[in-house]
Amino acid sequence: MFEQFKNIDSAFKLSRVVAIVAIAGSILLCTYTIYATRQLIREKDSKVLVIANGKIFEAFADERGKYWGIEIRDHVKTFHFYFFTLQPDEIIIKRHINKALYLADNTAASEYNNLRESGYYSSLIAASISQEIESENIEIDLNTTPWKFRYTGKLRIIRTTNIVTRSLVTEGIIRITQPSDNNPHGMLIERWRVIENKDIGTSNR
Repeated sequence: MFEQFKNIDSAFKLSRVVAIVAIAGSILLCTYTIYATRQLIREKDSKVLVIANGKIFEAFADERGKYWGIEIRDHVKTFHFYFFTLQPDEIIIKRHINKALYLADNTAASEYNNLRESGYYSSLIAASISQEIESENIEIDLNTTPWKFRYTGKLRIIRTTNIVTRSLVTEGIIRITQPSDNNPHGMLIERWRVIENKDIGTSNR
């Protein structure tokens, strides 16, 4: 009978050891799961999306500074594309201008209003004129605050009989904002102004 009690006591001790090991294992597993989850969240939060030439790639937040030049150039290039690429169609003009104005402050809106009030856009439509822009160079000064840029490109004004090529130079500064669907880089062009827009050649079609 004592032997039976002894066996019961041994079984109870074994069960207790197994239970303690199981509980300890569960605690360790839960602790590791929480740690791993936090690490994944931290790693995810530390990554940002960088957009350049219409392509998206990932970078760590603390590395984003390495890509400022790439992002600024793409932002400035995109703005000038939408602001200056025009067709003799009021809907297309408005669509492009609206996209451009999301990327800049009221200095760009003022330039648009001046052109609109002078009849520039209506004359494009009336004469069936298209306008294209080719980016040549975008200089950025990241050593000053705020960051400055100078854009150089060529405008091609395509008429029914000829193509006029113009030299375009603009400049402005960059302010960092929040990314959005309409402004994926989260940047804003400020104090934008056209400092050169002159004819450099004409060719017949």
